Amino acid sequence: MQKIIILDFGSQTTQLIGRRVRELDTFCEILPYNSFPADDPDVIGVILSGSPLSVYADDAFRPDLSGIVGKYPVLGICYGAQLLSYTYGGKVEQAGTREYGHASLGYIDPGCQLFKGFDKGSQVWMSHGDSITAIPAGYHVTASTDSVQYAAFECAEKRVWGVQFHPEVVHSLQGKLLLENFVIGICGSRREWTSDSFIEKTVGELKAELGNDKVVLGLSGGVDSSVAAVLLNKAIGKNLTCIFVNHGLLRKNEFTDVLNDYVCLGLNVKGVDASEMFFADLKGVTEPEQKRKIIGRDFIEVFDAEASKITDAKWLAQGTIYPDRIESLNITGKTIKSHHNVGGLPAKMGLKLCEPLKWLFKDEVRAIGRRLGIPEHLIGRHPFPGPGLAVRIIGDITPQKVAVLQEADAIFINGLREWKLYDKIWQAGAILLADHTVGVMGDERTFDNAVALRAVTSVDAMTADWAELPYEFMHWVSNEIINKVKGVNRVCYDISSKPPATIEWE
Repeated sequence: MQKIIILDFGSQTTQLIGRRVRELDTFCEILPYNSFPADDPDVIGVILSGSPLSVYADDAFRPDLSGIVGKYPVLGICYGAQLLSYTYGGKVEQAGTREYGHASLGYIDPGCQLFKGFDKGSQVWMSHGDSITAIPAGYHVTASTDSVQYAAFECAEKRVWGVQFHPEVVHSLQGKLLLENFVIGICGSRREWTSDSFIEKTVGELKAELGNDKVVLGLSGGVDSSVAAVLLNKAIGKNLTCIFVNHGLLRKNEFTDVLNDYVCLGLNVKGVDASEMFFADLKGVTEPEQKRKIIGRDFIEVFDAEASKITDAKWLAQGTIYPDRIESLNITGKTIKSHHNVGGLPAKMGLKLCEPLKWLFKDEVRAIGRRLGIPEHLIGRHPFPGPGLAVRIIGDITPQKVAVLQEADAIFINGLREWKLYDKIWQAGAILLADHTVGVMGDERTFDNAVALRAVTSVDAMTADWAELPYEFMHWVSNEIINKVKGVNRVCYDISSKPPATIEWE
């Protein structure tokens, strides 16, 4: 299958480039900047991502481009454009002021294929502290803004294009068109990457790889593991056993509700209630990272015990998706994010690893799930943290606190559904705060829990804005929680964006 290779230089928006390419029904692979796959016959083009580094710095990522430039069409984005210019004789210097935010392309070369169909003055998004001050011989300018002369350039002979803005972000209003011009118009993608083609190809590969082997899969109730389970069930049927562990930190009634959903999907699922064990091990623990480690350790222990009862199991299946693996790469020498699906269980259990969704982004997983016939209430579920409500309770964890938060959260989430707001939001939930607050209820003084509500809108969770919920809904949900959840006398709403805040509180 044709593919675009995206070389990652550490940009926060590299994944977004990948998603935009996939939206053009074209397969892409994101690799570390120095890991280009030589002589891969499926590669039709290369994109060089942005980076937090300066291309002229001693610690800059400057790979050998000789096996890429001149052999494939190449598009450099921000740092990628600066790297191309710097490598072939141009000049990159620190900008007098950081060029960040909206800009307009006052000049666009009408003959440049990359800008085919663009409007004059098209809005783009700049985000760089360095700027190209001279381009190599044989290159020419294809777009400029009032303050950035070399906003874009090309070398038709070498099939090289560079832009100092970010076409992958929604703030670049015709950014998707630019990427389409590159991927479809310049690279010649046949647009083979579709849900149906993925399902057919993956089911065939799973049948060939797994044969008659037995497979165990850890279900979470979330979208990724659910889609992985149905895909595997389609391939190997009864040889798949799913294990759903209740750590006691799920949402209200989630354990029984999700088990019923899985039975309706025809999956072989074993539910394990290990909540007492988790509560005992979490007693008195307040540090967020320690909570996560305890929950992860206990989950492995419970899962291992149950999986060992399945004789002759040879494979462990996981709902790992592509962003999990990308974010776990150590491009800049700093850990961006650790994921429970990347490593851990296989080494301990001696099982071979099966990850049928490892090439998919979240929106693609949902599209696959819909094609597989999974009910919309499972496919459209908001993301939910693996440690569950443990990271939405500030301070120590007790069964009583979990019960209070489950009730408040259920009112909030069910209310969003009833008011037709749920599908307009990326993620929502309630948080139980550590401190009690004074209140008055029934002419008596109270000293009870405060609950914060969090609802955000996002495209990919890399950035997020707080959702502007209707005042009528906020009034209703506050009253419902305070009146119906014993032990809560105050409701707040989190109006922080990401960044600087994160979506979860812990």
